[in-house]
Amino acid sequence: MSFVGDSRNSPAKPLTTDDDLPLFNNSKQMELQKYQKPTVSPTLAELLMHVDDAQSSPVDHRVVELGYGCSSLPSSNPFVLCFNDLTYGIKIRKKMGSIPFSGKKGDEMNANGVNTKILLNEISGEAREGEIMAVLGASGSGKSTLIDALASRIAKDSLKGTLTLNGEVLESRLLRVISAYVMQDDLLFPMLTVEETLMFSAEFRLPRSLSKTKKKARVQALIDQLGLRNAAKTVIGDEGHRGVSGGERRRVSIGTDIIHDPIVLFLDEPTSGLDSTSAFMVVKVLQRIAQSGSIVIMSIHQPSYRILNLLDRLIFLSHGNTVYGGSPEMLPSFFAEFGHPIPDNENKTEFALDLIRELEETPGGTRGLVEFNKSWQARKNQRTGFSMKSNLSLKDAISASISKGKLVSGATNDSNLTSSVPTFANPFWIEMIVIAKRSMLNSRRMPELFGIRLGAVVVTGIILATMFWKLDNSPKGVQERLGFFAFAMSTTFYTCAEAIPVFLQERYIFMRETAYNAYRRSSYVLAHSLISIPSLIILSMAFAAITFWAVGLAGGLPGFFFFFSTIFASFWAGSSFVTFLSGVVSHVMLGFTVVVAILAYFLLFSGFFISRDRIPPYWIWFHYISLVKYPYEAVLQNEFDYGTKCFVRGVQMFDNTPLGSVPLSLKLRLLQSMSGVLGVNITGSTCVTTGRDLLEQQGITDINKWNCLWIIIAWGFFFRILFYFTLLLGSKNKRK
Repeated sequence: MSFVGDSRNSPAKPLTTDDDLPLFNNSKQMELQKYQKPTVSPTLAELLMHVDDAQSSPVDHRVVELGYGCSSLPSSNPFVLCFNDLTYGIKIRKKMGSIPFSGKKGDEMNANGVNTKILLNEISGEAREGEIMAVLGASGSGKSTLIDALASRIAKDSLKGTLTLNGEVLESRLLRVISAYVMQDDLLFPMLTVEETLMFSAEFRLPRSLSKTKKKARVQALIDQLGLRNAAKTVIGDEGHRGVSGGERRRVSIGTDIIHDPIVLFLDEPTSGLDSTSAFMVVKVLQRIAQSGSIVIMSIHQPSYRILNLLDRLIFLSHGNTVYGGSPEMLPSFFAEFGHPIPDNENKTEFALDLIRELEETPGGTRGLVEFNKSWQARKNQRTGFSMKSNLSLKDAISASISKGKLVSGATNDSNLTSSVPTFANPFWIEMIVIAKRSMLNSRRMPELFGIRLGAVVVTGIILATMFWKLDNSPKGVQERLGFFAFAMSTTFYTCAEAIPVFLQERYIFMRETAYNAYRRSSYVLAHSLISIPSLIILSMAFAAITFWAVGLAGGLPGFFFFFSTIFASFWAGSSFVTFLSGVVSHVMLGFTVVVAILAYFLLFSGFFISRDRIPPYWIWFHYISLVKYPYEAVLQNEFDYGTKCFVRGVQMFDNTPLGSVPLSLKLRLLQSMSGVLGVNITGSTCVTTGRDLLEQQGITDINKWNCLWIIIAWGFFFRILFYFTLLLGSKNKRK
């Protein structure tokens, strides 16, 4: 939001976002702005926190041509980010063919045939508060790599060079707190509105000490700053739901990362895929953010003439080398001295990029332009002779910003610089509440997802209930009960496979938010574990209620509740297992393949197809890690562990044998003969096999049903813990 007028004499009057854009300025505003001295717009945090004594000084838009490094800092720029000799390469074992010139040292190959491809070669420069620094170059020139290097998204051991803020080495932890990174892709929840998306971001980034009213005011001010007032109540949308436009979506992505008023803002091609008007509006928003007291660094492929006028500093890259570094105004003189003057009617950046591309295709590549840039920078530094240095240390600069209301994420003036800015804005339980609320709101607007899963469980239950209707206690009924339990328990795990795309859809949103400490990974895991429980209870109750009474299972009401508990524990363990796999496997189809295969193995070794004592010793370990084993054994004990209940009587001994079809009289005579031989009276109604005998035949005697239930629940917690460590180790979002 911009302000015009002297705040000491009259209150500042905010202009709307459209008024800030040249396309929408009326003539009176243009005349007024023509005669007024430009001032820095107060940060939105200042407005929120009512820091009346905060004085905003004019932005010094002088462009001082500096060479490599940061030798001079004007006092009007409290924050200056300097990078010196940044070098980064990746190792490729396959021998590369000949490529154009790609650096001072080029691609190097050691004795072992490992080729090191240099992506950044001694890149140096600086970015200042109140300015936009743009990184340009063709595809593969190293733009995104440089942005990642500056944003500490490259492993420390892999990146060479120094990164300083106000002359002090910038720690990765501190940078994550005071900066924000906007990815090239717009990663947003599709069923949330623009206002809700920014409000959830505010609840993550802004401290608990800030009232709900001030958080809402921050969001409303940001909506105006981003020019999103007309789209505030519109959902983001996706392929199946109509939502905001591409330019509006991009501005929402920026808004979610600047809600806490960062000192440094990194953007990876924010204008990619946008039309010229939308791209200009995005960069115009970035200019306002810079003028509110931030350093803005972005990569851009090919800026238009209007966008070029908004940029303060340019770095052109070619195969990881700097071919130009300076202001847009100096481009004509630079290329004129190089021997390739820019025509008057030509777009300066387009001419430069085309010339660089032509040079890359020549045998010498851009070596000559790289060397000329070095000498040109050195001559410029000698001519300017600018040596004024800032008196502000990093601690003092951050303290000054905090006193003005910058970094409303909860920073305090502390003697220790690292502790003056908290790692996380809120305690973990607040983060859990916000994550859970956001997830439930997004799910509630897509009820078809849970509805389809509930429908699948209900249909499966109805099919099983009708197929196994009122089973008797005959030997054949026993076999049918075993089949019912095996299929029912495995089905509960297979229906959990829908959890795979859930996290995969949120994966990159999660990585973006946690990379810059929006919330803890543990908060995410705990929140999603808790909010999954109500839906699992509904699914378990539906399945148990449909099947238990229809099949005729034993145990009465206590038996039903244990059957329900086992189904719920199976859903819990299966959901946790699939969630863990979704954190390991990053592709939906591959995830489904892995889940289906592993669940099939679990069923094979569960003890249904082959009893435990018949499993080969070298596979017995798989039997004990099978998730299907424990619920299968639990429900079998719940059904058969009754000493007084008989399942095989005298004449039923011959069922399922060749003698099963002989007349009853013959069966009775056979029983009399057997009684004489065995010395035991066996009649046609004598109980031969009880439920406990069946459990012994199945090899289910080592763990009672309650212990099986606790083991299933423990498996669920175990996989949730593994999921946490998967996120902790696998979502660093850094290059190596």
